[in-house]
Amino acid sequence: MGEVADVDDTWDRRVAGGLALLRRRLTGQYEVDEFGFDRELTDALLFPALRPLYHKWFRVEVSGVDNLTAAGGALVVANHSGTVPIDGLMLALAVHDEHPAHPHLRLLGADLVFRMPILSELARKAGGTLACNPDAERLLRNGELVGVFPEGFKGVGKRYPQRYQLQRFGRGGFVSAALHTGAPIIPTAIVGAEEIYPMIADLKPLARLLGTPYFPVTPTFPWFGPLGMVPLPSKWLIEFGEPIDTAQWVDQADDPAVVFNLADQVRETIQLALRRLLERRPDPFA
Repeated sequence: MGEVADVDDTWDRRVAGGLALLRRRLTGQYEVDEFGFDRELTDALLFPALRPLYHKWFRVEVSGVDNLTAAGGALVVANHSGTVPIDGLMLALAVHDEHPAHPHLRLLGADLVFRMPILSELARKAGGTLACNPDAERLLRNGELVGVFPEGFKGVGKRYPQRYQLQRFGRGGFVSAALHTGAPIIPTAIVGAEEIYPMIADLKPLARLLGTPYFPVTPTFPWFGPLGMVPLPSKWLIEFGEPIDTAQWVDQADDPAVVFNLADQVRETIQLALRRLLERRPDPFA
């Protein structure tokens, strides 16, 4: 009888909490920050929806959580992959759930994301903002953890034979943001996303027609229609590396040589971490 009562109490609390949330949303009694981040909506709806995927489908294992500096701003720099950028969502959830302080990772996204009406609103609500130095620097000065994928679409849209081979890191804008604010850089390696939608071809004419960077063909999409959008259940490993202190180069934040060299150092650190994690996970679906 006691167990039944406990279950009933749990459901009562959930229903009451859900009704309270709905009332606040309908009456506008909730807060968003200057970037549009809605902490309550993220914690109450987005993250709970992602947790079954995180724990049951991808079985994510995280290491190096102690390297996250939740007490001050830091730039989390990760490899990007997966055809559909689910890795950003899993990374944000890992930062929030695995760190004892439960910080929120503020992801920087490509301008394409913020040109799409529904996706743009969701990205803003979840704490994302445009991948530009002014926004990144403002977040870092506010003491936020900021996530960036310097490979951009070159990483997320690469073919399966190129998996876990880091693409070029662009002009190193993320390094400039860290140097201007003195924020540490945390190299982060993600293994598992490459296998969720293995891209075997890119229909470029269709991509140009739709205005997208690529149009993927995978073993399941578009052959199986909507079912082809279900990600494969690969095993994920996420490793947060040791922070790279940028304080010594703050006075050289506008020196291209310093920026490029530090970007290369971050890139090589992530590449080495990927190789190490792949040795730990010889079978992507085990």
